[in-house]
Amino acid sequence: MKRSLPISARWLPGQWPADAAGRKNMALLVQLRWIAIAGQVGTILFVHWGMGINLPVAAMLLVASVAAAVNVVSFAALRHRTDVARAELFLALLFDVLLLTAQLYLSGGATNPFIALYLLQVALGVVLLDRLSIWGIVLMAMLCAALLSFVYRPLGLTDALQGHLFDLHIFGTWICLAMIAVLLVLFMSRVTGNLQAREAYLAQLRQQAAEEEHIVRMGLLASGAAHELGTPLSQLAVVLGDWRHMPEIAAHPPLLEEVGEMQAAVQRCKQILTSILISSGEARGEAPEITSIRYFIDEIAESWRSANPGMPLRCDFGPHDYPRIIADPVIRQAIVNLLDNAREAGATYIDLLVGRDSSSLNIAVRDNGSGFSEQMLADFGKPYRSSKGKQGGGLGLFLVVNVVRKLGGSVAASNGADAGALILLRLPLSTVALEEPADDK
Repeated sequence: MKRSLPISARWLPGQWPADAAGRKNMALLVQLRWIAIAGQVGTILFVHWGMGINLPVAAMLLVASVAAAVNVVSFAALRHRTDVARAELFLALLFDVLLLTAQLYLSGGATNPFIALYLLQVALGVVLLDRLSIWGIVLMAMLCAALLSFVYRPLGLTDALQGHLFDLHIFGTWICLAMIAVLLVLFMSRVTGNLQAREAYLAQLRQQAAEEEHIVRMGLLASGAAHELGTPLSQLAVVLGDWRHMPEIAAHPPLLEEVGEMQAAVQRCKQILTSILISSGEARGEAPEITSIRYFIDEIAESWRSANPGMPLRCDFGPHDYPRIIADPVIRQAIVNLLDNAREAGATYIDLLVGRDSSSLNIAVRDNGSGFSEQMLADFGKPYRSSKGKQGGGLGLFLVVNVVRKLGGSVAASNGADAGALILLRLPLSTVALEEPADDK
């Protein structure tokens, strides 16, 4: 039998891995560096040949080539990574600061108006890094800017440009500020979106943990109640058995029939308590029961029909070959909960539909009842969200969602095209099925 990964090791549909934000932000830094490299190369060529300012073109293009090589390596590494630590983001920003410092050193130092690009690195650090790392970037930028005031290669200006030095500085400052503004808008919005998605995912995990804690408390309460009720029910079964053999009752057919009905009711209560204990893991057998999909579903349907006479329930397995499965009582209870909810929603018929694909077993319950409101669909699976208007309602669907989620699956709800509701359970075959499919016989 296939062993499924624990829930903490799987990425379920719709989930955002907590560290994926770091990877996406590193990818944005790589993109930003490509833009910086392209801008540097274009500016170097334009200033040197277009404006006639003498620059050490070979050295500056070498610095840009080093940045490009680091970018290629970073991009290749990201393809095989699922998480990026903040320390790696710090090193990436630190590299960008040093790269900018090298280019400024070769092009006039602190007199170069593009020295303001240090502010872009600081702004990115504020969004991406922890407090200590942010101050590390700030101090490094301040130190590099201070050193560039004393140590740098002066620009080689022609005599014609010497008289327009201030105008050139103003023009360069305007271009620098425009670049910073555009890059901040483009990249900060995307970085902030990544961080917001990460926070939303963490909030979802916190909500899930709270719901699971609620389930544990309910399970403990149900298990304790089952143990407490077991003794009086056993006593009732003994008393009713004695009554059945008493001459006064044995000679009175109506009384004997009523005793039989009471014995059946007591037996039904004992079966329900046993199911609760099995679902809580306290009465699970040593050897799991292996059965076929058809037999498992037909048995659930037959039992439900017996408990709900007069309610049509049709099973449809479709043209599929199914693997044999390990019959888990929690799956049985989840399906029964859905059938009960459909009946309570005013359905006059219910369809139990079974299908499969390459990775999951799909079980759907469709009815022609009142369906779901928009609010119910938005809050589907949350505790105490019910359209029945009674106290404690909504726990059935809440338990179904959590049971299926524990098995690594998912639950989806929708309204039918005409009327009624459709609830689909998707159970991973790696969790519930044996490796090899077999015909249901």
